[in-house]
Amino acid sequence: MKRNVLIFGSIIGAILVIHIMYMVHLIYNKPDFQSNDVLGYIFLFGVFSLVFFGVRNYRNKELNGFISLGKAFKTGTLIALLAATIYVVFWLFYYYLYVPDFLDKYIEHVMLEATREGATKAELATQSEQMDQFSDMYQGPLMVSLITYMEVLPIGLVVAFVSSLILKKKPKTTTETKNSSEENE
Repeated sequence: MKRNVLIFGSIIGAILVIHIMYMVHLIYNKPDFQSNDVLGYIFLFGVFSLVFFGVRNYRNKELNGFISLGKAFKTGTLIALLAATIYVVFWLFYYYLYVPDFLDKYIEHVMLEATREGATKAELATQSEQMDQFSDMYQGPLMVSLITYMEVLPIGLVVAFVSSLILKKKPKTTTETKNSSEENE
C-alpha cells in the first residue's frame, strides 16, 4: 500500500503544485483575468480521480483483485492526504519566501471580478469586509496551512470515498461458490 500511496499521492501533489504556481502567476500578471469556480472544482475532481486509479492498482496488483470498503477508503484517504500535504507544504514555502504579498494581489483580483460582474457599492463594501476578515484569518502558518488544506482535502476525501464504494470487492466464500456451482448443475 505504501508504494501506491507514495506514487499516486506524489503525482496528484505535483499536479496541484503546478496548478497553484500557474494561478499565482495569473493573479500577479493579469489580476483582471476571469476565474471560474466551476471549472476549478472540475479540475480538482479530475486530478483527484487519480485516487481511484491508485486504489484500483493496489487492489489488483497487491490484493489479488479484492479489497474491503474500509481498506479501499483508507488507501484513498492516504493518497489524498499525501497529495494535500505536498500542496500545503509547497504553498507555505512559496507564499512566505516568494509571494508574501499574494493576499494583496488576490484581494485585488476578487474585487476586480466583483466589479466586473456588476456588484453594487453595498455588495462591494460587503465583499471588501469579507476579504479583510479573510486577510485577518490568513495570519500565521497554522491558519494558512488549515485554509490551504481546506482548499483541496475535502475533494480528495469525497473522491476517495466514492472510489472505495466502486472498487470494493470481496472474495466469494466457499458456501457462495458451492451454491453457484449447484445452480449450474
